[in-house]
Amino acid sequence: MLLQVFSIARNAFVEAIRQPIFFVLLLICGLLQVFLTWSTGFSMGYTDTAEVSADNKFLLDMGLATVFVCGMLLAAFLATAVVSREIENKTVLTVVSKPIPRPLLIIGKFIGVAGTILIAVVLMVLFLLMAIRHGVMSNASDDLDGPVLLFTFLALGLALGVALWTNFFYGWYFTQTSVIVMLPAMLVAYGLVLLINKEWHWQPPTVDLKPQIMFACAAVAMALLVLTSLATAVSTRLGQVMTIVVCAGSFLFGLLTNQALGRHVFDNSHVARVKAAAPLGDTKTPLTTPGDTYAVAFQVPPKRAIKPGDSFYYSAAPNGFPMAVGSFPAFTGDLSKDTAILGAPAPGLVITEVQPEGVTVRRAGSGSLRVDRAPTPDDYVFLSPTRANVPALVAWSVLPNFHDFWLVDAVSQNQRIPEAHMLKVALYALGYVVAFLALGVALFQTRDVG
Repeated sequence: MLLQVFSIARNAFVEAIRQPIFFVLLLICGLLQVFLTWSTGFSMGYTDTAEVSADNKFLLDMGLATVFVCGMLLAAFLATAVVSREIENKTVLTVVSKPIPRPLLIIGKFIGVAGTILIAVVLMVLFLLMAIRHGVMSNASDDLDGPVLLFTFLALGLALGVALWTNFFYGWYFTQTSVIVMLPAMLVAYGLVLLINKEWHWQPPTVDLKPQIMFACAAVAMALLVLTSLATAVSTRLGQVMTIVVCAGSFLFGLLTNQALGRHVFDNSHVARVKAAAPLGDTKTPLTTPGDTYAVAFQVPPKRAIKPGDSFYYSAAPNGFPMAVGSFPAFTGDLSKDTAILGAPAPGLVITEVQPEGVTVRRAGSGSLRVDRAPTPDDYVFLSPTRANVPALVAWSVLPNFHDFWLVDAVSQNQRIPEAHMLKVALYALGYVVAFLALGVALFQTRDVG
């Protein structure tokens, strides 16, 4: 079985990498990265500790978006070339007529196309990293980055020269040969750029190495694998044009999922934002013990009136999800008596005093209540638990959300991307890849290919 999948994947990989559109989109992406170093000269602010600052923030945003769009088009074109076109030309009969299960054919085709997409993504990301190292040409007096230009042109010249030579004298496929030579040549070129600064002096490779940008690029590569699996599934039933339409539509809607569905999933409205929070008296636990008291100061006056006896909820998110404290019934006892607060029939967090600049919060009741942590600065304050819109939540959970793969904002704002988050993104992508391949297998099982 593994040998069959490998054979199908190898044939799909060779067929995909020989497609002229593969080389054309690759060069278009590289040229656009060059143009972006000239056209993104709009200052986006300076941050000394970030991996990108000033105009390079805009360059990274536009450059990675270019990789995303070109990768999406490649996935649609290549999946159509190795699946839909074979079905239309009846060449798939040579495979399914043999004792090869149809699911293995879909899996093998996906692996082959995915391998081609990953090569394309690596090359496009290398073009992007070269552009970021070069930097934006904000003024006519800015100096060119000699090592970037020299080593990039040498790598491209070597790839094109070898491809032309072997195509003319040996009949090798130009696209395939140029890409195979270009990949190691560009990797070597980038390695040399990391070792040599703009003034042609040796430097440690970590000076210009951008690990957080590479994390963001890896997340985009995962998103493109999801689109590749979708294109493979759709191409079992649709032609090239409709496959491109479905992939482009899924790509655009996946970027709008939060706006179209996400904002309707959780219903709550915050009344204030925490400026500072500190325990009062002998409180030693974060509102988990009956009687624990916190003084909470607000950044600005509350949006609506807060009165003693109101429930107190808080969250790091403005929509109230996830909430740092579990739901509880409203307090109905006498706030002037400690016995009423401590002996409340149900646990909860109740506002006991209201001042112009904040409130005092006490833990009421002795039962079990989930309190993840104490309130911290910048938390959002709510007076009621967050309610979920179940239909919107189901749709939002089922449909792919490509914002989860877009980590450029974290890089631009100098927020570290944890390795654990990358693992979650990888598992999220894997789930959709498996789901779309299962859909493709189901669609192809009953497809008449005779």
